[in-house]
Amino acid sequence: MHIWVDADACPAVIKDILYRAAQRWQRPLTLVANQMLRTPPSPLIRAVQVPRGFDVADDYIVQHASAGDLVITGDIPLASEALAKGALVLNPRGERYTAETIGERLAMRDMMEELRSAGVNTGGPNTLSQADRRAFGNALDKLMAARKIA
Repeated sequence: MHIWVDADACPAVIKDILYRAAQRWQRPLTLVANQMLRTPPSPLIRAVQVPRGFDVADDYIVQHASAGDLVITGDIPLASEALAKGALVLNPRGERYTAETIGERLAMRDMMEELRSAGVNTGGPNTLSQADRRAFGNALDKLMAARKIA
């Protein structure tokens, strides 16, 4: 299992959790972003800088991820594409996207986008809380442990 991270929008504290998890579970971790990223020195961890542009990092992840890999993203369309390839998908708040739930998430995203384009202030996501960090770490450990047993 390779871990792919949509790193442009991934909070630093989540990246730190992922660095530790890659070492603990001995899994390769690739962060994909349109900017230079610093990563800890490890043969398991690498960063890929893609050109700036709409969905360039997402496209890179979809192109390189395989069935059974894990994709970390809060981007719903990327999550949908990764699921279609057979990847597991987890968002930075610890919510796992599945084939059963992604359609509803896409519909909600589209509705919110329509509201914003009509001038409605929909606000943004809440800041990442300590509970969110814990939820992410717990969900990640659960997925990794299940993959180790399988």
